[in-house]
Amino acid sequence: MTRTLLTNARLIDPEADAIIEGALVLEAGKIAEILVQSADLSEDHLTDTNRIDCGGAFLAPGIIDIGVKVGEPGERHKESYKTAGLAAAAGGVTTIVTRPDTLPAIDTPEVMNFIRERAEDDCPVNVLPMAALTKGRAGREMTEIGFLMDAGAVGFTDCDRVVTDTKVLARAMTYARSLGALVMGHPQEPGLSQGAAVTSGKFATLRGLPGVSPMAERMGLDRDIALIEMTGVKYHADQITTARALPALERAKRNGFDITAGTSMHHLTLNELDVADYRTFFKVKPPLRSEDDRQAVIEAIRTGLIDVIGSFHTPQDEESKRLPYEEAAAGAVGLETMLPVLLRLYHAGELDLPTLFRALSLNPAKRLGLPAGRLAKGAPADLVLFDADKPLILDRFKLRSKSKNSPFDGARLQGRVLGTWVAGQRIFTA
Repeated sequence: MTRTLLTNARLIDPEADAIIEGALVLEAGKIAEILVQSADLSEDHLTDTNRIDCGGAFLAPGIIDIGVKVGEPGERHKESYKTAGLAAAAGGVTTIVTRPDTLPAIDTPEVMNFIRERAEDDCPVNVLPMAALTKGRAGREMTEIGFLMDAGAVGFTDCDRVVTDTKVLARAMTYARSLGALVMGHPQEPGLSQGAAVTSGKFATLRGLPGVSPMAERMGLDRDIALIEMTGVKYHADQITTARALPALERAKRNGFDITAGTSMHHLTLNELDVADYRTFFKVKPPLRSEDDRQAVIEAIRTGLIDVIGSFHTPQDEESKRLPYEEAAAGAVGLETMLPVLLRLYHAGELDLPTLFRALSLNPAKRLGLPAGRLAKGAPADLVLFDADKPLILDRFKLRSKSKNSPFDGARLQGRVLGTWVAGQRIFTA
């Protein structure tokens, strides 16, 4: 069987918290060997082997992106599985965990089967779909969690539609706990956050925009933590973006609750002032926070309090963004831009690369029970090769996504993906 040998690479090992110079041997879709030094190469490694010189670039586990929006069914004009897959491959994302906020919502096994078949036919990267927690994401009646798990759902969430009926949510969590299902919540107090466009404060007042207090996130998380304690469910908070929510998260982990948390690339690299003069491409959900919040979230990633970083890829068409700020749709694309954008934190000395890939690859894999996300013998050969120092000016019109709503259009970045492998097959070459 033909093997692939990736030599002259700087291997990022998030498990060992290390970067080492070495090589990988790929065979049968898995990592067959890890060679720490070139001296370990033998004639056996060069026989029937496709040899690729990485030129000293970084080689890391492929990114596992939790919370990706794809427009199928219902909004294929915004993003299809084909275009999302191409964007993911170009961004070093080897697995996308998709959201169920489609039209209709992914709340039945039939819709789930449609999604899986479409993804298998069109998408070059791994696709793991989540299903809605309640029917129609309406918060009134829970979905058939067991049947949806049988159909391939890896988690359950109503996305940004917070379930306001606590009894319904408690029942759904209890049932999910009995099946070992993962529930993903959006920590937000819905009454306070309704109609908000930005985070409340001096900037919101000066711009005359409706704001939401950071306490809304804390209040939403407090309620969910109480229900986790009551039901014992496996829970993942999709986005923690404020300093005020972090003590509650720390206490829940210290108390032994089965809880993990994520944050977005945008909340790690932007703040509320980036909205400037009503720039709607910077409108995301939750809204961008203060610089103090941004720094607190970076520190939470560094210490491991926040486990996962995601793109929260949300494609929107031009018509929904070219509106007054209050009326414009929230969300930004991020599959293709996430790695170069997050490398800002590396170049600024705020996060090292093993820590970054622990949040991008290893921790998402652990939460979902996947063997991926690590450089280890026998692990899936899902990999990203990148030059961390390669400069680029981002042009949103060159993005592979159907929608081009990126807040980083025209930004000067450092970092370019050179190659992406899924199950040992190269699916992207720069």
